[in-house]
Amino acid sequence: MKTVQMTLDEDLLHAVDRMVKKLGTTRSSFTREALRSAMKKSRTQELEQKHREGYRRKPVKPHEFSDWEKEQVWVEP
Repeated sequence: MKTVQMTLDEDLLHAVDRMVKKLGTTRSSFTREALRSAMKKSRTQELEQKHREGYRRKPVKPHEFSDWEKEQVWVEP
């Protein structure tokens, strides 16, 4: 691991300190998890945007997936 210096406003720092105390963790661990979560969220949003853009550029044609509708029905034994 590498040590980095960060600047936080006092209100945010106090909120983080309350949270880490409640969770029984450290500022560093909490911050690492928050950064990982933010990066995952950002990546998900990026992929969703690419997905929307793909369908915008090439919309689904009528009946394009209708051949598979019967395959999607769940039948209980």
